[in-house]
Formats: sequence, structure tokens, C-alpha cells
Amino acid sequence: MTIVMVLGLLLKYGPMSGYEIQQKMQSAKTDKWAYVQPASIYHALRKLDKEELITLQTLEQTGNRSKAIYSITSKGKSEFDTMLINSFKKASVVFPTALYTVLTFMDEASKDALIEALNVQQQAIQETYNEMREGQLEKEKYSEVPKNVLFIFQNIYEQCELQLKFLEELKQDLLKEEESSTNN
Repeated sequence: MTIVMVLGLLLKYGPMSGYEIQQKMQSAKTDKWAYVQPASIYHALRKLDKEELITLQTLEQTGNRSKAIYSITSKGKSEFDTMLINSFKKASVVFPTALYTVLTFMDEASKDALIEALNVQQQAIQETYNEMREGQLEKEKYSEVPKNVLFIFQNIYEQCELQLKFLEELKQDLLKEEESSTNN
């Protein structure tokens, strides 16, 4: 998705440097939901430039540093359009595979350790939820948030809430089992 993000940002906001693209992505918290890491942006820029999907518009010199400013080409716009539509066609349900895998073998672990681990996971999900809420509020301070971006935020909140509910039910089940075995 890094390539789609880079092309999309250049299309939407115009020519930018890798650092500016990185800043846009960080302000949108893409590391949380699109899993785009800063180093991958520069790799994508080199690849896109080589494939002539973007072009080096200018090279700005500030002291000892140079800043490459890229813009999207017509070929890049066409490729972006194709990637965008193809991405909408793909199923987007993501399963928590690590959790499902360990759930298969949870009977082999201590109930107390499992409950503590679930508490840690719940806390991490709650932190992500809170970060996203703060990000949305921050965006709303400076401008009206587009409807499609609000859909992203809403879906993230619902995914977090669903996972928190699932983990709480799992924890409660473990506590009941522990209580039942203690009473017998």
C-alpha cells in the first residue's frame, strides 16, 4: 500500500519531498492502519521514479542538504487509478491471526498469565483507539475532515471496539473457568 499512498498523496497535494510525504502519513497515523513505515516511502519513491510513475521535479539545496521534490506523471496517474479500483475490489477483512493461533493452544498456558496477557492487549488496543480519536480531533481543529476520512476513523473505532469486546468475553470466560476449578 505504500505505493498507492505515495502516488495518492502526490496526486492529491501536488509535488512533495519524501520527508513531506512522510509527515503527511504520520499526521494521518498511517503507521497504525496502513502499516507504512518511513523507510518504505523512500524505497517507493526510487521505484516509482524508475518506473516513470513519478518524476523528479526539482532538487532544492539548503546548506549541505538537498531535497528532492517529486510529482506524479500522467502514467503514474493512470497506474494510481488502476490500483485504486483494484484495491476496492479486494476483500478487506483482516483476521487477528496471531491471536487465533494462540487461542488454539491456550489450554496449555496458565490462566493467570493468559488474563494478564489479554489485559496488555486490551490496553494496547485502547491506546490505539485513543490515538486515533486524538488524531481525528486534531484534524478537525484545522479543517473539515472529508467524509471518506471519517469513514476510515469510524471503521477503525468499530474494529477496536469489536476486538476489545471479544477480549473481554474471553477474559471473563477464563475467570469463570478459574473460579469453577477453585470451587471444585
